[in-house]
Amino acid sequence: MNRPLSRRLVCAGSVVVDIVMKVPGLPEPGGDVVARSAKLAVGGAFNVMAAARSQGMKVAYVGGHGTGPFGDIVRSSLMERGIEIIAPAATRLDTGFSITFVTADGERTFATSPGAEATLTLDALRSVPIAPADLVYISGYGLAYPDSGPALAGWLSHLDTVVTVVVDPGPLVADIPRPLLREVAARCNWWTCNEREARLITGAASPYDSIRGLAELAGRNGVLVRLGPDGCLLLMRGHDVQLFPARPVEVIDTTGAGDVHTGTFLAALANRVEPSEAVRRANVAASIAVSQYGPATAPTLEQLRAALAADC
Repeated sequence: MNRPLSRRLVCAGSVVVDIVMKVPGLPEPGGDVVARSAKLAVGGAFNVMAAARSQGMKVAYVGGHGTGPFGDIVRSSLMERGIEIIAPAATRLDTGFSITFVTADGERTFATSPGAEATLTLDALRSVPIAPADLVYISGYGLAYPDSGPALAGWLSHLDTVVTVVVDPGPLVADIPRPLLREVAARCNWWTCNEREARLITGAASPYDSIRGLAELAGRNGVLVRLGPDGCLLLMRGHDVQLFPARPVEVIDTTGAGDVHTGTFLAALANRVEPSEAVRRANVAASIAVSQYGPATAPTLEQLRAALAADC
């Protein structure tokens, strides 16, 4: 495993503050539940960037961040990870937040309140210099918001075709306007999502049918469908669907696992790794992440190398 060199991740995904509560289960409508623990953590696209940085990749954040206590937390976390912040802080608007419930089985459920990260403009995005070797990451949160969605789609349509674009539609995929979703899907090189999101987009009953349906809409290079404990499906152009099994671990917290998978996959692509090997690395990184409590638990390059060696 070589350390990535000059290729940079340019992240236009949404970074928010997670209010994470560990609960025995979700309450019934009108009910309540007492959290066993609670904490603040930076989440959303931050987890993708943190995972890529952990693998040695250069990362720049071009998304919005607010002027307020949550914005301060976001900027501090980005700087701590060595992530370049491109856009200035928004005035009179704080960064948004997400309330995250983590149940006893490790599953997570969200409720999100958007903030400055939802106010991206086309002019601001076009002012960002993008090199041909850059990898651009877009999340569905930004695409679902009425201001940033059209701006992101317009920006992508004007990027040089040699720039690699990776899109993850995220949990709000059903809220993304269908024409905008199709426009972004047609431009991206890689489309990555989980089984639920794939089903919502295609209406297919099985993940294998879902990934084939997605390949008709998205991914100039290929499509990934993450299956949680069952691994990940990969469909590259001109090839058959491949299943990469997950590494068996005790699941503690699945929050951010998909983001760790995506960030590790991006870092591997940046290092000119073949997509099949990139998925294998991403699977192992995600398995390490879910075995720990918290949203930003991506392994370091050394930890991932050791886990991969142990699996050989």
